[in-house]
Amino acid sequence: MTPAEYDFLRQFLKVRSGLVLSNEKQYLVESRLLPVARKAGLASITALVARMRDPREHVLADAVVEAMTTNESFFFRDKTPFEHFKDVMLPAMLQKRASTRRIRIWCAAASTGQEPYSLAMTLKEMGPKLAGWRFEILGTDISNEVLDRARAGVYSQFEVQRGLPIQLLLKYFTQTGDTWQVSSELRQMIQWKKLNLLDNFSNLGSFDIVFCRNVLIYFDQPTKIDVLGRISKMLPEDGFLVLGAAETVVGLTDAFQAHPERRGLYTPRTAAAQAAGPASRLSMFGSGVA
Repeated sequence: MTPAEYDFLRQFLKVRSGLVLSNEKQYLVESRLLPVARKAGLASITALVARMRDPREHVLADAVVEAMTTNESFFFRDKTPFEHFKDVMLPAMLQKRASTRRIRIWCAAASTGQEPYSLAMTLKEMGPKLAGWRFEILGTDISNEVLDRARAGVYSQFEVQRGLPIQLLLKYFTQTGDTWQVSSELRQMIQWKKLNLLDNFSNLGSFDIVFCRNVLIYFDQPTKIDVLGRISKMLPEDGFLVLGAAETVVGLTDAFQAHPERRGLYTPRTAAAQAAGPASRLSMFGSGVA
């Protein structure tokens, strides 16, 4: 791959998916895209890039984006966000939404579905306490391939062993050979939709809780600011945003404030608090470092 070809791919991926690649990632691009080239009947990355320069090559362009997207996920990943969900977010929502008894949750960059299914299991485990409540969980991702896997809810032995307690595996999954499938009861709790976070997503409506974990780390700062700003418009003032362990809103936006006691958990900042500036925020939440 020539420097010019690599620069083309870097720019293409940034525009199409927000993915920012450093100069040292050329080996990764070659290893992931060579199988894409061969599947398309092309002998090399050079031939792939030449084909991609044609704006009509939509299928090939989608295949390149999917190949370069990181789809790492596992059940109850990092544990802490799910503790926040059970111990902080749900109790608050059950009180604040008592009149409507409806809660909407969005899992952005949901990959192969383990995060939404983990939330669904958490809800089911609360049993009678949630009787009469309506929960809507939406899982979105840029990749059709991982969304197909998420909809099917079929996972390998290795995948169900990563973070999933054995009692939940036996309760909510059915084994077929070497694979395990999520119960239809859980699958019916989640809707799936293809979505690029760089595109307009205001048509999804409003949400009470948004999980947007481990995707902002792949974006440059202007893209992070843009995505967080648009998410803030979809959350009410009493809603919640959950980011990954390596992600923060600090230095990016005043639309959110860090929860004072729960790392990685954020709440929308009121318009008055935003207007008051940093001094007011420090008095309310200490340093505000997430």
